[in-house]
Amino acid sequence: MSFLLLRPQDIKGLLTMKEAIDLVEESYRGIAECPVINAPRRRVHSPTGVRISNFPGGVPGLGVIGAGIRADMVVQQEGFQTIPYREHPVHVLHDSTTGQLLAILLGEIDDRDIGYSSVMAFRTAATSGVGFRYLPRKDAKTVGLFGSAGQAANQLLALKCERPITHVKIYSRNPENRRKFAAKYGPMFNLDITPVDSPRNVVKGADVIACATNTNSVLFDGDWLEPGQHVTGIIGSNVALVKAGFLRSRRREIDDKTAVRADVIVTNLRESVMSEEQGDLFEPLEKGLIPLEKIHELSELATRALHGRTSDEQITYHKNNNGLGCADLAIAMRAYELAKQQGRGITIDCPAPGTQ
Repeated sequence: MSFLLLRPQDIKGLLTMKEAIDLVEESYRGIAECPVINAPRRRVHSPTGVRISNFPGGVPGLGVIGAGIRADMVVQQEGFQTIPYREHPVHVLHDSTTGQLLAILLGEIDDRDIGYSSVMAFRTAATSGVGFRYLPRKDAKTVGLFGSAGQAANQLLALKCERPITHVKIYSRNPENRRKFAAKYGPMFNLDITPVDSPRNVVKGADVIACATNTNSVLFDGDWLEPGQHVTGIIGSNVALVKAGFLRSRRREIDDKTAVRADVIVTNLRESVMSEEQGDLFEPLEKGLIPLEKIHELSELATRALHGRTSDEQITYHKNNNGLGCADLAIAMRAYELAKQQGRGITIDCPAPGTQ
C-alpha cells in the first residue's frame, strides 16, 4: 500500500477562498445528514502553556474521514493572548468507504492569491464565509473590521466573495498596524480601507462588523448596533484555560447585549458552546438573557433548514465559535486531490496493515 505525504511547500496556492467556502458549506451539509461523522474540537494543555487541538471529522460526499491536529505555545496576557510558537498542523486523510490511508498533509493550506497569513485563518474565514452567504444584507457595502493581521485579511476576503463590499473601516490596538493593513490590502482587494481611531467609529454605519483579533475582552458595546447590521466573531473560548489558571475569566470578544439584540444567532456547533463554556454565548445563556433555542447551527443554513436573514432590518450574528474537523477535512481533501493531479508530494510505500 502507499499514501501521499504533502509538505508545506506541496500544498501552497492550491485553493481559492470561494472554493473553500463551497467546501465548508458542503461539509456542514454532510454533518447534518450524518452527525456521527463529526465530533467537537477537543483541546489539552500542558502546564507550560502548550496547547494541542484535535479536530476529528469527515465529509461523506467527498469520501474522506480523518483528523487534524495543531500544536501551539499560548501565552495569556492582560486583555489578549499571544502565540509565540505554532507548529505545522497535520491532517490525516482516510477513505471514508474503505478506511485506507490516503494522505498526510503537513502545513497550512492557504488562499491562492494572498498566501499564508495566519494559522487557521483560511478555514476560519471560509467558515465565516458560509455565514456571509446567508446573513448580511444582500446590498452590504461597508465593513467595520476589528483586527489588522492575517485573520482579518482572510475574513475580509471571504466577505468580498459573498457581498459587494467597497469600503472598510479598520480598528486595532496598534495604529501603525491599521495603516499597514490598509496600505497592503486596499490595493490587493480593490477596496477603500480607512483606519479609524475608536471602536465606536468601526460600528457606526457599517453593514457588516467582522471581529478578527486575539482579544480576551469585549471589542464593542452591543447598544451601538444599528438595524440591519451583521456581526461575525471568531473567538472560541475554552474554559480549560480558566480551570488551569491561565485566565481569570472566559475569553470574550462580543458582549451579552449583542446576543440579546440579535434577531438571528447562528453558531457552528451548539455542543461546543456548552461543553467549552464559550463566553460570548454561554454567559448570556447562563444569565438567562437568551434561550438556547435562539441559537441555530451553521448546518441549518447549509441545508436551508434556516433561511438566515428574512428582513433588511434584522440584526444577525454568526458566532464562528470553533473549527470543526469536517471543514478542515473538506479543504484538506480537495488540496490532496489537486496536489496529486499536479504531481506534488512524496509517495510513501509501506507494508499492508497486518503484514509488517
